[in-house]
Amino acid sequence: MDFRLDIGGYGITSKGCRNTSDKKLSVHDWMADLPETERETDFVEVQFKNTRKGYFLNSTKIPLEKGDMVAVEASPGHDIGEVTLTGRLVLMQMKRNNLDPAKMEIRRVYRKAKESDLEKYKEAKAREQETMIKARRIAEEMKLDMKIGDVEFQGDGNKAIFYYIANERVDFRQLIKVFAETFRVRIEMKQIGARQEAGRIGGIGPCGRELCCSKWMKNFCSVATSAARYQDISLNPQKLAGQCAKLKCCMNFEVDAYVEALKKMPSKEIRLETQEGTYYHFKTDVFKELLSYSTDPKFGANVVTIPAWRAKEIIAMNKQGEKPDSLLAPGSMKEAPKEVDYENVVGQDSLTRFDKKKGGKGRSKKRGGKGNNKAQAASGNTANANANASGKSKGQGNRPKQNAPKKPKTNANQQPNAQKKEN
Repeated sequence: MDFRLDIGGYGITSKGCRNTSDKKLSVHDWMADLPETERETDFVEVQFKNTRKGYFLNSTKIPLEKGDMVAVEASPGHDIGEVTLTGRLVLMQMKRNNLDPAKMEIRRVYRKAKESDLEKYKEAKAREQETMIKARRIAEEMKLDMKIGDVEFQGDGNKAIFYYIANERVDFRQLIKVFAETFRVRIEMKQIGARQEAGRIGGIGPCGRELCCSKWMKNFCSVATSAARYQDISLNPQKLAGQCAKLKCCMNFEVDAYVEALKKMPSKEIRLETQEGTYYHFKTDVFKELLSYSTDPKFGANVVTIPAWRAKEIIAMNKQGEKPDSLLAPGSMKEAPKEVDYENVVGQDSLTRFDKKKGGKGRSKKRGGKGNNKAQAASGNTANANANASGKSKGQGNRPKQNAPKKPKTNANQQPNAQKKEN
């Protein structure tokens, strides 16, 4: 099996076995290890700059692999792109994007890109940034309410696509004439939305992952603030907005699960009447089925957390004109256990975690505190006294007693015997 080094991709790959791509909106080719699926169709998926893709017919049966640079038919001339999908999965992607080959014109793959093709392609790409800056200046001078977000040159350099954002309809007929005279290429204008612009540019979201619109999302659904209310998310516009300055698309991912779970919970507008007083809804833990009630309707005061079944039971009692003694169920003297904040389990969020001083006992043990110095001085004095009594020099009495072996205690009656032995 022949292996090749994929520069800019995911390392050494074999023929057709690269499952993913480094392009935006890449598709995981889970059929890459099935060689029989590549012969089922001659259609290939070719990706150009950012999120622009196209499906082309390999009519000349060119052996193509994922990652090959090819020259494809364009209007006018030809374009250069990268093959990102081959085989049966291309048909599935075309069906997903509502592309019927029988009802639309499918352009062809000319050849694998030559060195001359790649040189023209690189020259055209080098002009894009400068062209976009000039185009923005021209649009500003003509006082058009639009923003040119990106410019993409065709592979042969004969055509340029200008992607723009506008809140209202813009008459850019005069603008196209100015662009054609300035840049000397064929001009095509494409209007995109703010989310599509974020997908083309890419970036990292607040979750720490790549933006969904540049990774896998192709269709954008409308997002409402009601999705944040169902999930009890703070209605802070700065936190709810994504990189595109619109509401985050990920708020729609779990809202259906919250809506289904909230159907089992009592209404937030119902007040609970007890002998202790009236309780108002404070917050809800949907998936744990816990509700917190407060004695004040505006802020949390004397908050009590009870399960959903207990709240329904009290509501039924209130409808019959009865009031329980307290919100808690009979026999339960404690509230429901509070949820432990996983972010502050080890206290890393405490502002005073570095203000604690170490105890003096530990320092005196390691470095020698005042108490130890006094004890050593007293032991040194007794050692000197014993040494003088036994005829030893004072220098020997000043030796440290910590590492020396313990000597048996001697009485005053035994000292003459010790002097005789020494003599």
